[in-house]
Amino acid sequence: MNPVKHVAIIMDGNGRWGLKKNKSRNFGHKKGLETVEKIIKETINQKITFLTLYAFSTENWKRPKKEINFLFSLLEDFLRKKTKYLHKNGIKFKTIGDKKFFSYKLKKILLNSEKITKNNKNLQINLALNYGSKKEIIDSFKNVIKKKQKINIKNIEENLYTSGMPNPDFIIRTGGKNRLSNFLLWQCAYSEIFFLNKLWPTFSTNDFDKMVNKFKKIKRNYGAI
Repeated sequence: MNPVKHVAIIMDGNGRWGLKKNKSRNFGHKKGLETVEKIIKETINQKITFLTLYAFSTENWKRPKKEINFLFSLLEDFLRKKTKYLHKNGIKFKTIGDKKFFSYKLKKILLNSEKITKNNKNLQINLALNYGSKKEIIDSFKNVIKKKQKINIKNIEENLYTSGMPNPDFIIRTGGKNRLSNFLLWQCAYSEIFFLNKLWPTFSTNDFDKMVNKFKKIKRNYGAI
């Protein structure tokens, strides 16, 4: 049985779910946040120590400004209300990505949640915000060169946003799309990838548990026989 230390999720399909319900895309994003809370609880139940959630990519700035603003206000509200819950339950919150384009208010809230929860050990949630894997890899190479380190796998990995974390054991993508969309391209070299034809708001803890159990039974050779 394979142990599960790190699960990464591309949470796709919120907007489409909202429109299918004859509501707005933003209604779907709000519903998707309820799914996030359920999966966080189930990740703790499964004793998984890292959960990385793809919330906003470097390409998502192409979306309507009204939708972007709603997404960020939803995140601000969530962290204001839930940071105490995260801390109480031993959850460390961390953002990965480039925060410099965010508003002062959002940056302050993100940093506050990171600071309050920084010593927690039960689960680390990495929220990928304004995240792009290609940029992450370029940034890592720049840091390696700046530090005058040798260009090798170890040094590149130590300068990624995910430095010090295990690579994802598996990646889940909901929404029916079979692609990674610039997410953890370096880290997922040996990750199992599960594509689900379900929109994120309909993804359940039962679905999550099925993926965990499926992974545990996979024979992993890493190039060997």
